[in-house]
Amino acid sequence: MARAFAKISFTPNVQAVQTEMGSRTAYRTAELGDTETVALSEFEQAFITERDSFYQATVSQSGWPYVQHRGGPAGFLKILDEQTIGYADFSGNRQYLSVGNLRGDDRVSLLLMDYPGRQRLKIWGRARVVNEGSEPELLAKLELADFRAPIERGIVIHVEAFDWNCPKYITPRYSQREVEALLVQTRQQQPATATPHVQAVLGNGALPLTISGIRQLSPRIRAYELRHSDDEPLPSYRAGAHLRVPIALPDGTITSRAYSLTDAPDERDCYHIAVLRIDEGEGGSSALHDGWQIGARLNVDAPDNYFSLHDDDRPALLIAGGIGITPIKAMTETLAARGTAFQLHYTGRTPQYMAFIKDLQRQFSDRCRFYFSQAQNPTRLDVSGLLANASTDTVFYVCGPTRLIDSVRQTARQLGIADDRVQFESFN
Repeated sequence: MARAFAKISFTPNVQAVQTEMGSRTAYRTAELGDTETVALSEFEQAFITERDSFYQATVSQSGWPYVQHRGGPAGFLKILDEQTIGYADFSGNRQYLSVGNLRGDDRVSLLLMDYPGRQRLKIWGRARVVNEGSEPELLAKLELADFRAPIERGIVIHVEAFDWNCPKYITPRYSQREVEALLVQTRQQQPATATPHVQAVLGNGALPLTISGIRQLSPRIRAYELRHSDDEPLPSYRAGAHLRVPIALPDGTITSRAYSLTDAPDERDCYHIAVLRIDEGEGGSSALHDGWQIGARLNVDAPDNYFSLHDDDRPALLIAGGIGITPIKAMTETLAARGTAFQLHYTGRTPQYMAFIKDLQRQFSDRCRFYFSQAQNPTRLDVSGLLANASTDTVFYVCGPTRLIDSVRQTARQLGIADDRVQFESFN
């Protein structure tokens, strides 16, 4: 399926430069086949409605591009449907450069930035002007409650294409509101007393680790960064590996759980795991969330692997359900680094409950598909269709709930796919 943005942007001159610079082969696949049907998923829609500004480019009669900054309250850029966005055009300096340009050329390009998250979304579209006299009901949809700036017109944009950019060279910047929220969070995390508390070292493995970072990925998922306690290089591992870690339960007993290493094994200075809190489970994940703190020390064994990625150049089809994304993410990064073709299909409840979704969308937007079972407009993973359309040498990897794994394995058998081409790992 050809990406719409490639059809628009990869002009003959662009293709010539790509050829000169050696990137043409990699981008050529984005142009093959019929052009995709462009639709903003719930993920893009949420990102758009969270923005309080964007940059918009129009083309003048003289051929010069003009870039304008548009700002307003968060959510002023409205989602009208999965192919249409719009915003109220407030009274400004009355030069009317963008509006004038649109009379001669309706093409626009938008750049939406998330500086703290180091993300950017590019949108290509065709814009038209609406006003009170021509389309009052549509203009009313673009108005903002409790925002008193006078509205002169509305701009409605039909989305022709979009693309996510990588985070490279995006300097994190924070608004006053974001800084204040971080300060409040920091104050709340500070201990009520200055009395030092020394935690006991957990575990009896030969590898000493220190918790060096904790990050909240979703309301129920936290990522943990682990480094060697003596600043030595960590044992190497392969994508799909896991680390068994000790956990102190509320009753004082020590148990252990295995968690997948989430990053490609290209660095040996730290390990990363992600843990889903399950309060109705056996207590391991909730005890880990409650007990693990930055600076705590663990003694563990070296990583182990029962879910290894193949070494040859056969293409891969990766299927992840929920927290099953953890080993699949490492596989995705490894396959991309070595230039092996792959597709990732990631299903969950809604975007806000799915770990790493923004990172994956940003890095591999042309090779990822996301499915949301509890979204306003649910999307479902078609296991039979995916497997049936895969090439005869594709290797399949699935990780997640037992029901998802069973569906993939049973479908593969029905299609005559050999068992050794279907690799799986369950998190029961």
